[in-house]
Parts: sequence; structure tokens; C-alpha cells
Amino acid sequence: MKILLVFTGGTIGSTVSEGAIDTSGKAPFKLLHLFKQHTPAQQQPHFDTLQPLQVLSENLAPAAWQIIIDAIEKARPSQYDGIIVTHGTDTLAYTAAAISFYFHALKLPILLVSSNYPLDDERANGLENFICAVDFIRQQIATGVFVPYRNPQDSMQVHQGNRLACSLQLSGDFFSVQGQSAMQYENHAFSAFSARTSTAPDLIPLTASFSDRILMIKPYPGLDYRHTDLANVDAVLHDLYHSGTACASEQWGNQHSLIEFIKRCKQQHVDIYLAPAIHSPDAYQSTLTLLEHGAHMLWNLSIEAAYVKLSLAYGNFDDQQQIVDFIERDIAGEHLG
Repeated sequence: MKILLVFTGGTIGSTVSEGAIDTSGKAPFKLLHLFKQHTPAQQQPHFDTLQPLQVLSENLAPAAWQIIIDAIEKARPSQYDGIIVTHGTDTLAYTAAAISFYFHALKLPILLVSSNYPLDDERANGLENFICAVDFIRQQIATGVFVPYRNPQDSMQVHQGNRLACSLQLSGDFFSVQGQSAMQYENHAFSAFSARTSTAPDLIPLTASFSDRILMIKPYPGLDYRHTDLANVDAVLHDLYHSGTACASEQWGNQHSLIEFIKRCKQQHVDIYLAPAIHSPDAYQSTLTLLEHGAHMLWNLSIEAAYVKLSLAYGNFDDQQQIVDFIERDIAGEHLG
């Protein structure tokens, strides 16, 4: 078995020195050393290693996804049984979505592996996550992009890459959106596979170009849109409350109304999208009002997947209809049922 191992930094590639956690050139290979210590020689695959980045993931920008993708493509992925990308936890969900969308037609498993603590820490789950990734490839469970991750006091979960949500606040725990992971892993065995595949599996020609002109806005009580600068912005992705809503009232002043902000976006030729929201027969009146005023809802997508997909769409297409068609198309099983 032959695996391409792509190191990018993050906690799994870091050490602690004088109270500071930072990336280290030696830490990535410690992962391999630990794996070999815990794995019988006859079960150890051949690893080819790359290190296109060495960065804490909070410092990533969309340009970093292009570097990772270019490195994978130059390594001729078809010669491998699978690919493992080590990555930090802070932006793990975004990179998992980026790789998932770009490699939507690649018939290989790609797994992103992270650690909640540096590998020298006895609390670290990085080695367990890595062993799960290797077993996933060895057992040929599925093709596509996945993230194995064990939360403390929980069983190992394998998440579909474009359905992983960012870690919960004030914790390092990860969950799939709606709490539905693709499968569980225990004692080197995987539960029944439950990930969704694309309804349109044919290749969509793409370049690894992710626009940095997408502005994401988070709603909160009292959000004042007068402070939002639309210069150098092609599109706004407006996050929503859990019920798929945002302020559509002028009761406390029109500076707090998303409706007024939508009008401003239109005047400045900036597209505005809303997410996340589950499509259903009924919706709150505030949501319906926002749609009536021209906002475009990205139904059944997590906010992380929506942001990455918009970034890829605006990086690849100039025609508005092409952008809309790409965003609305389920290219990697990302749409929630």
C-alpha cells in the first residue's frame, strides 16, 4: 500500500517551547515515528512525504488551499492508494471543504488528520486519528474527502469533509453538521458507510483559484451595517441564526436591518448570499422578506461549505449564471438531505 502524506503544520506538526505552541520541522516526522511504534511492520504502508506548508492553521488564507492542491497534483495522486493531509484544527473545516470541492471527481480517499494537542502531550488524539486514516485507506472504505477525529470521552468519528463544522466554542470537539458523521471507527473496524455521494459525479473543470473577495458577516443583536465596507468585495456571505433568520426589521433603526444592507449591496453591484438554512415548506417571515429583496439563499449547506464554494466559484467563473449553477449543483455530496 502506498500513501501520499502531505504535512501542512498545525498543532499536529507543533511542539511546545517555553509555554508557546508553534510549528516545528521535526514534529511531522514524529507522527510517523509514533505510528511505526504502534503498528506491526507487515501492516506499515509506504509513505511518500511532502511539506508544502508549515503554518498554524489560524494563519491560513484561501491562497494556502491552492498551495496544498498544487502539491497534491504535482505528486500524481493516481499512483497512490490514498492521501493523508495533516492540518491544524482552527480552519480544518474550511480546508476539508476546499479539498472536497476541488477534488470532487478524484477516485481516491483523501483524509485530513489533526490533533487537539501536540503529539508529545499524552492527551493528544493525533496518532489515533492518523491510525484511523491509514486503516480507512487500507480497507478501501470509500473515495472522497473525510476527516477522522476522536473527541475526548467519545468514539472515533469519520466526518465527510464538506459536512464538518468548526470546533465548538471553548473546546476542541468536532461534529458534522446536524450531528451526523459518515461512520464510526473502533478496533480497526468501520461502521456502515453513510456518507452522501454527489448527484452529479462528472468532472467540473476547475482551477485551484479561490477568490479572496468574499466577505462573510456573522449576525448578532445590534449589528450595525454602516461599519461594513464593501470596497474590493464581489460577494457577501451572510451567516444566519440557527432558524435560518437574520434581522429584517427597522424597529431599532435601519442601520440594523439586513434588508437595507441588501439594497446597499445591490447599489454597489455586490452579490449577497445567505446560509445556513434547511429548505422546508415553511420559513420565518423575516427570511422570506430577505429573499424577496434579492438575497440568494444557499440551501442545505453548512456555513463553512458555503464560504468555500463561493470562493471557488468566484475564483473560477465570471458569468453570473455559471456562478449560480455551480453553487446550486451538488458536486461532492455536500447538500444536506
